[in-house]
Amino acid sequence: MYIFQGSTVNFKHRTINFIMKTLHFLVIGKNQEILDVLKRIIENNEGWTAEIQSDENFCYEYIRENHVDIVLLSSGLGDQFEKDIKVFCAGLDKEVKVIDHYGGGSGLLKNEVYSLFPPLQQ
Repeated sequence: MYIFQGSTVNFKHRTINFIMKTLHFLVIGKNQEILDVLKRIIENNEGWTAEIQSDENFCYEYIRENHVDIVLLSSGLGDQFEKDIKVFCAGLDKEVKVIDHYGGGSGLLKNEVYSLFPPLQQ
């Protein structure tokens, strides 16, 4: 389930509709400094929140128990865990998207998110 909030702004000769989507991220990785940076980048976007986690085993429970739109895989994770978490997310009753993100700046991250949620670009 996705949460969209809309508002309308009237200018002299134009009406612009804004769509804001509340996105909840779970960022998983092994480098705490990188996780902190990713959390800051994500939360610099209005309506985006992030939880960071380095304990791979805790992630399954967190995803099951909380509203998560995007699982963001960062550096330092094992190949088997990455495969397993993708299978786990695909098998859930709720839609959870997974992004492999290994750097590239905030612009790349936004493009990765926008590719999953095209209405955000409108």
